[in-house]
Amino acid sequence: MRNLAHWRLRTRTLELGRRTLVMGVVNITPDSFSDGGYFLAPDKAVAHALRLVEEGADILDLGAESTRPGSRAGGQAGVTDALVSADEEQARLLPVLEEILKSLPHAVLSVDTYKAATARAALQAGAEIVNDVSGCTWDPGIAQVCAEFGAGVVLSHTRGRPEAWRAQSQLAPDALMATVRDGLAASLAAAQQAGIAPDRIVLDPGYGFGKRFSENYVLLNRQAEFLKLGRPLLAGLSRKSFLAHTLAPLFGGPDAKIVAPMDARENASLAAMTAAILHGASIVRVHQVRSAVEAARIADAILSASSPL
Repeated sequence: MRNLAHWRLRTRTLELGRRTLVMGVVNITPDSFSDGGYFLAPDKAVAHALRLVEEGADILDLGAESTRPGSRAGGQAGVTDALVSADEEQARLLPVLEEILKSLPHAVLSVDTYKAATARAALQAGAEIVNDVSGCTWDPGIAQVCAEFGAGVVLSHTRGRPEAWRAQSQLAPDALMATVRDGLAASLAAAQQAGIAPDRIVLDPGYGFGKRFSENYVLLNRQAEFLKLGRPLLAGLSRKSFLAHTLAPLFGGPDAKIVAPMDARENASLAAMTAAILHGASIVRVHQVRSAVEAARIADAILSASSPL
């Protein structure tokens, strides 16, 4: 199902498709949905990042602003209305990024940001990849920055702004797939128009980003359809709330008012991640790296047996 591809980054190239690459999450935030506040202190964030690499992370994804549902990420009036300013985001992010590279000069670092100013600062400091959850829609200037530096880019699909996600209506399956496909295609076209070469781009369907709970399962079931856009796929399913709601009957009842806590979502995360790999994802974004590496190894063996690369 996956094709071999080469993802050109700022200073190197990664092979995609033969082995699933694992991207480990480092949240340098006080309020991320999963582990906000745990790694806000730079020394804790650096130690966590180094541990993820020891566990087998191929890429580290550093984020310094939460984009959880209900947050003001992006701001309704644009980047300048965001709750976390570019200066604050960089103050959290850059010391951690720089310290990681001092300890591991060859580490592949991604910065999870939608702000052009933060992307520029991070690339100047040694980041290889910009992971933009908005697909270059919240701050269009980020595409020019990525083109200027020759960065690798992850373009995600996001439906609306985080503060409005909980109120969005549910789409029928075909309408949902068309919405995500068209949004990714538009982001891909905008990125290329800004000068980003296609082989520098990976696409992310944006699980949980403006999708109602059951919609995420539609995306996962039909994820391979997005390969028709011609770019490799990244899937970020780790600890997402739609998994917790599915597990709700095991944690207090079917009304979904009591959902699985974060530390009880790992098995579900691995199940969803494995499905994503079998449906065409070349990269997975996870919080727990070691178990993800092991599960990905099995999924890769299944893919190799069914259609050897």
